[in-house]
Amino acid sequence: MKLQSSASVLLLASGIPLCSAWGTLGHDTIAYVATNFVSSATKTYFQTILGDTSTDYLASVATWADSYRYTTAGKFSAPFHYIDALDNPPSTCGVNYSRDCGTGGCVVSAINNYTTRVKTTTLSSAERIIAAKMLVHEFGVSNSETHFSLCFSPHGLGSHIQVWIYISDIAFQFIGDIHQPLHDENLDVGGNDIDVTFDGASTNLHAIWDTAIPEKLIGGYALSDAKSWATTLTTAIKTGTYKSSASSWLTGMKLSDPVASSMIWAGDSNAYVCTTVMPKGVSPLETVDLAGDYYTGVVGVVEEQVAKAGYRLAAWLNLIATGSTGL
Repeated sequence: MKLQSSASVLLLASGIPLCSAWGTLGHDTIAYVATNFVSSATKTYFQTILGDTSTDYLASVATWADSYRYTTAGKFSAPFHYIDALDNPPSTCGVNYSRDCGTGGCVVSAINNYTTRVKTTTLSSAERIIAAKMLVHEFGVSNSETHFSLCFSPHGLGSHIQVWIYISDIAFQFIGDIHQPLHDENLDVGGNDIDVTFDGASTNLHAIWDTAIPEKLIGGYALSDAKSWATTLTTAIKTGTYKSSASSWLTGMKLSDPVASSMIWAGDSNAYVCTTVMPKGVSPLETVDLAGDYYTGVVGVVEEQVAKAGYRLAAWLNLIATGSTGL
């Protein structure tokens, strides 16, 4: 999928076009929400992995995988940002792992594989390299030797700890990606081929869900905007709008079965394609400016999905670090 670009903090590359679910604002906000809910042990665990003791340790890597996919080394990872549900919105929506996860992998298989790797702290660098080769082979990516050497060898990402950082970075991002409904939909390339107008500008449906709607709501995409939005969402989860439903967001979450867990999240997100994204099909979206009534009708879902992503990310990281969601 080719997504709309926005500004970003890059870890290992610069000057590369960024295209991401939720854009920079959404991914940074998800990271800050997660930061607000992880346990102190989890915070220490991942700050140690990332070599970053600042309060921005998750946000600083939140969009790295989107930049990485546009490098020569990372082009194999492009399919890991979505799963193409072959359903029929708005009549029927649904995600099927065996049907919809392509031979090159998908966001669900990526969460599964990278979760396994980030947990396996006892592996030596050589063992991780072998595991990485097996991973690429399992995904069915062509030229696997080239992808492996560029991504995981001492001449690519380098040391054992750099490989671990790489794995952590992408695991963080994919949990954000799966909560954008059009990252769980095949129709018209996840909405990228649906031309729409938003605030007078010509764009596409996928792009407005990624960036235009969140940025219209918040008024910008700076790190300070993400922090502020995360604070609002954290309060809503703890004591406000989402308090009564937050526990249900963790239903079925099992670290022992990342595929089943992330398929719940994908199905949850995909359902919104029928109920919210395009409840009357594509045609009505192409004839009006979507910054009006459409925006008003969907912005609440965007907020809730970002909140869910942050809360679930925190729970997932807690499971990895401590064995318990802690929430």
